[in-house]
Parts: sequence; structure tokens; C-alpha cells
Amino acid sequence: MRTSRSLVRSGLTVTAAALPLVVAVQPAVARTSGISVSTTGSTVSVVTSACTQINGSWGTAALLNSGQASFAQGRQVALSGTAASQSAAWSGVSPGTYTVVVMCSNGSTAGTQSVIVSTPVAPTPTPTPTASPSRGVMGGLGGAARDYGPVAMGVGGALVGAGVIAAAWFLRRRSKPYRL
Repeated sequence: MRTSRSLVRSGLTVTAAALPLVVAVQPAVARTSGISVSTTGSTVSVVTSACTQINGSWGTAALLNSGQASFAQGRQVALSGTAASQSAAWSGVSPGTYTVVVMCSNGSTAGTQSVIVSTPVAPTPTPTPTASPSRGVMGGLGGAARDYGPVAMGVGGALVGAGVIAAAWFLRRRSKPYRL
């Protein structure tokens, strides 16, 4: 009994001591970057909501490769958007590691984030549809998708009915050999 009480007390003490550290660290992590960077194939895009419009400009974003050290050396694109969200994009980016930097029009940095552009995967060619010969109802989903009209449906129903009647007559005749 005594051991379990001391374990509970020590567990509570450790939790109470660690809680302020967790609370203090979490906001610092959330404030490190005011931008969101994503890649799709060879296109890199950035989105932020940290910039304000001054003289008709939201600011600029730069894409820096590993050999470029300053904002002026990178591929710069003007931000566009609304007061809620501004964005920029670069297309035709070759594979590698890049740093995206967003500078607002007031001179402040909205954020910096690294991104890896992987080798673009070649799209798989889609097979070209070939014209199939007209041979009646085709099996699978392709044949079931056409509308055949009342004559074709009537003939099909008569064939199915005749098959059911023939099967029943055959099975009945087979079970009792002395009957016709």
C-alpha cells in the first residue's frame, strides 16, 4: 500500500514538472514558420496569410537552391491573393532540395521552409480505345450498358423462359424413368 502511494505521488510530481515545459515548447514550434509549402511533381507552391498589402503589392517569394545564399539570388515570384491568403508558385522545378523564403511588402519575413522536389514520375500512358466489332451483346459491363429496346428484351426473355422450362422437364423426366 505504501509503495503504490509513493509511485502515484512520484508520477504526479513528474507530470506536474513536465507540463510547463510542454506548454512552453509548443507555441514556439507553432511560430517558427508562417508559410505552408507543398510540391506536386515539378511544381512548388507556397501559401501564407502573414503579409499585408502595401502599394498594391503583397510581397515576393523566392525559391533558393542549395548553392544560393540570399533572397536576391533565388527565383522570385510576386505574391497574389487576398487579405486572408496569399500564394505563389514555381513550375518546372528540377529535382533537389530547395528553400522557400517569403518576404512581405513591408520588409518582414513571413517564413522560411525547406522542401524536397523528387524526380517527377512519368505518367502512365492510357490505352487508346479500339472499336469493337458489332457482334451482339458483349460480356461484362460494356454489353450491359446499352439499351436494346422491347423487341430484343422480349426475345431474350422468351429464350430464358424456354431454357427454364426445358431444364425442368429434363430433370423431372430423369427423376422418374417410367414417366414421359
